[in-house]
Amino acid sequence: MNAGPRRRGPLRWFSPAVIAVLFAVGCHLSEAGAAAPGGGEVGAATRAVAALAAGARPRPATAIAGAAPAFSAHVDRVTAQTVPYTWRTGCPVGPPALRLLRVGYWGFDGVAHTGRIVVNESVVSDVVDVFRALYDERFPIWEMVPEDAYHGNDNAAAAADDTSGFNCRYAVAPGPPRWSVHAYGEAIDVNDVQNPYIDGTTVIPPAGRAYLDREDIRPGMAVPGGELVRAFASVGWFWGGRWSASPDYQHFSVTGG
Repeated sequence: MNAGPRRRGPLRWFSPAVIAVLFAVGCHLSEAGAAAPGGGEVGAATRAVAALAAGARPRPATAIAGAAPAFSAHVDRVTAQTVPYTWRTGCPVGPPALRLLRVGYWGFDGVAHTGRIVVNESVVSDVVDVFRALYDERFPIWEMVPEDAYHGNDNAAAAADDTSGFNCRYAVAPGPPRWSVHAYGEAIDVNDVQNPYIDGTTVIPPAGRAYLDREDIRPGMAVPGGELVRAFASVGWFWGGRWSASPDYQHFSVTGG
């Protein structure tokens, strides 16, 4: 899944030929995304560049020329049509209790983007504060779209390195089924690949194995005292990376569960 095409000799990232290919691919995918419903939702251009890089992880975000765009946040109401795959009858909260946030974030490409995330109405202020702090720190985020872009498939979203919030599902935990904090819209997973969930020999997503050495701090990682952990701690949220038995480095929640 992560293997890329074989290359003949070293790839020159800044050669005119490569720049032309990347520009053409980006333009093509932008046009395709505009034509197909939801086509732009899963970061097609980002994945295309990653594929050309043969699965290599991106470089950290760097300063761009000129003044950086100001952080922005916009709140929309949610209906059943907004969350067709992540919500169903019988979930602990309904669409009226949820909100769709559009917030600014810095990508690994060093460019400011607008992400979309669904959370509980009660935590909107917290979430805006968190992403404002991360934006000010230029903490890089790979992708931010609702899990409906992946039909509510948590493993697929994790494999895509998506940062997301609400998903009406059960907790990944032993014992009888119980709702995850995500089912209430009160938890967020950030940069799943850089911050995997570990349970014994199981690593979710599998690409997260490259980040099992938490002492080797790289862009996008959640580490004690780092920008990501500090941002969530500033609004009183808890980090799953503190769990010694099965650390969930990507996970932040209101309740600590």
